Amino acid sequence: MVSSNKSYKKIISDEALRLGFSHCGFSKADFLEEEAPRLEKWLNDNHHGEMSYMANHFDKRLDPSLLVDNAKTVVSLLLNYYTDERQNSDAPKLSKYAYGEDYHFVIKDKLKRLLAFIQDEIGEVNGRIFVDSAPVMDKAWAVKGGLGWMGKNTNIINKSRGSFFFIAELIIDLEIEPDKPVLDHCGTCTACIDACPTQAIIAPYQIDGSKCISYFTIELKDSIPTDMKGKMDDWMFGCDVCQDVCPWNRFSIQHNEERFSPHPDLLDMTKDDWNEMNELTFSKIFKKSAVKRTKFSGLKRNLDFLK
Repeated sequence: MVSSNKSYKKIISDEALRLGFSHCGFSKADFLEEEAPRLEKWLNDNHHGEMSYMANHFDKRLDPSLLVDNAKTVVSLLLNYYTDERQNSDAPKLSKYAYGEDYHFVIKDKLKRLLAFIQDEIGEVNGRIFVDSAPVMDKAWAVKGGLGWMGKNTNIINKSRGSFFFIAELIIDLEIEPDKPVLDHCGTCTACIDACPTQAIIAPYQIDGSKCISYFTIELKDSIPTDMKGKMDDWMFGCDVCQDVCPWNRFSIQHNEERFSPHPDLLDMTKDDWNEMNELTFSKIFKKSAVKRTKFSGLKRNLDFLK
């Protein structure tokens, strides 16, 4: 049992890194005062499109104490998913984060182990784990915890590792000295804005989610708008364009998470293989994948739209 508060941060960080997370940051679990008007405007401008869940639980998104009683600290974690592996050059494109097993399962397993470790090593600590599963503004907390800055493409960019990572949180009732935010290093670069095929980045640090290729290929349940024809850059699930062109991603390194390895058949599939895919093949290749979110019918809709 550890009694020194000064040791808590190192104990938790060391275990997080041992579990495979690439970075760990701490912030005070206060109300997100600066984010409140930004979120309200984003919703009022309908930049969430048909993602109605984004408008739910407005107060909970801004106040961690409504998610965890007596919340004191938000522990933010990054898990690298960058890979040098690539699909067949003529195949419709799949976002790199979806090559392997669904990250929700992978990260939840790690977070459960981390919370159990904290409770074993430090004592009675109440907390909850979060991986896109509750109204938590993960990017805002990652910035507060010093894990990176909000890029002009609205992704979190880490100076040493770029932006190809998942963000997750532990909100706990243990007080830990917060980390300090880092400086914005986007400078005058507009590579992400210039490269976005659908002009979803409407201004630096502002994204219209309802214009994003990821929205059209994953979140949208209706037909993809016909005015997007020819603008999808051959993406069938998600989109990596604004990250692929970001200069900071030259520092990205191959992940070492075995569960993110792609299905053996995935990378070799040709354009014809994708277009001729049946439901049985879909179930086999994407058995534990995030691609199952869009279902076979959704993926076929996306593939048909690209023809």
